[in-house]
Amino acid sequence: MPDFDRVPYSPIMDRPRLTWPDGARIALWVVPNIEHYEWLPREVRIRNPWPRTPHPDVLGWGVRDYGNRIGLWRLFDATDRLGIRCTVSLSLSVLQHYPEILEAMEKRNWEYMSHGMYNTRYHWGYTEEEERKVIAECCDIHERLTGRKLPGWFSPAAAQTVNTPDLCAEAGIKYYCDLYHDDQPFPLRTRAGRIITVPYSMDINDAVMHRRPDEAAEFARQMVDCFDTMYREGEGQGQGRVMCVALHPYWIGAPHRIRHFERAMEYILGHSGVWLATGGQIADWYLAHHLGPVEAHLAERAQRFPGAL
Repeated sequence: MPDFDRVPYSPIMDRPRLTWPDGARIALWVVPNIEHYEWLPREVRIRNPWPRTPHPDVLGWGVRDYGNRIGLWRLFDATDRLGIRCTVSLSLSVLQHYPEILEAMEKRNWEYMSHGMYNTRYHWGYTEEEERKVIAECCDIHERLTGRKLPGWFSPAAAQTVNTPDLCAEAGIKYYCDLYHDDQPFPLRTRAGRIITVPYSMDINDAVMHRRPDEAAEFARQMVDCFDTMYREGEGQGQGRVMCVALHPYWIGAPHRIRHFERAMEYILGHSGVWLATGGQIADWYLAHHLGPVEAHLAERAQRFPGAL
């Protein structure tokens, strides 16, 4: 499928108005990336996951392993205090390698979307059949260990192929996070039928701040600034928005950073009109209440602007 056929263009001010439950202005989802990084990756292909030194890269691996040993448990405490149910961008191998993490997430009723098997196995360069096999393995592990269908997909290290949306739809996954192109969910065309995007963020994303001066304080400021803008845009008859806070326990779970996250979240959650949701809840609401009007809007636009993308 040509790329331009996947996501029809629609300026946000021309769309049917998107509303959230109870008139909320913002659907807020908090997305920890809980990942497994291999000590000696088997598949390197296009990009070396540990470019700093010959494998093993003890420093690179150790920083990330800190997240699963220490940082995540600090984040559990913070989200418990704040009353946040998270959606986990999850390396599915975590469910096999770390039963204590699975138990802790299940206790909190967190939702999982697949972040591939390992964050050291990129999908770049995969054949269609290779990628189909990995997606099927992720779906199988999730259903076998949780008893639930896998609802969402975000490719490991944002390493997708041209076939990824088609294969996710084929596998019955309902929402997709490899596109960072919108502030609202949006229908995505695939060979295998419908799937919708749910906005994930590469901006309000702690890993992007890695080792900058005043990193955690600046990340908290960006969270607040993003929220203030979207909150204003959702006022009255404005368009409802999705705000994603993307986290990595090895980063935000460090003792000198976690308080900045907590402070920003206390500010955000102190406002009315914020729907704290999971990716699946956002997708289900959109599918039930907004997909039909948006598809009608896109059909009308296609008639008005024949030949436009």
